[in-house]
Amino acid sequence: MSQRRPFRKFTKKGPSLTTEQKVERFILRNSENGFFTKVTTIPYKFEMSEGKAWDIVGELLASGKIESIHDEFSGEMKLCKAGQMYSIMNSEQKRKRQKSNNFKKKKSKTS
Repeated sequence: MSQRRPFRKFTKKGPSLTTEQKVERFILRNSENGFFTKVTTIPYKFEMSEGKAWDIVGELLASGKIESIHDEFSGEMKLCKAGQMYSIMNSEQKRKRQKSNNFKKKKSKTS
């Protein structure tokens, strides 16, 4: 009979990322998927103080890896990968148009 081996513990393949690296990857990943990242979501997502989040955002902006824009209605700062601001704005406009068209279709079906 074969002997059962004990469950093997998984080993990490590399060093864990710092909080700054995690935040940077999160912003870049959102940008690649066509979305802005609001600065106010970072403290909640990564369980840190607002001051620490603003420090990280400031470092990323200073390094030139990300760009910022302010929301025209709420005034919140939104972040994205450098050079992708206009493509994300275009995709946001498309989503808004598509959403309003879907709403109009649903409303006309119920009337």
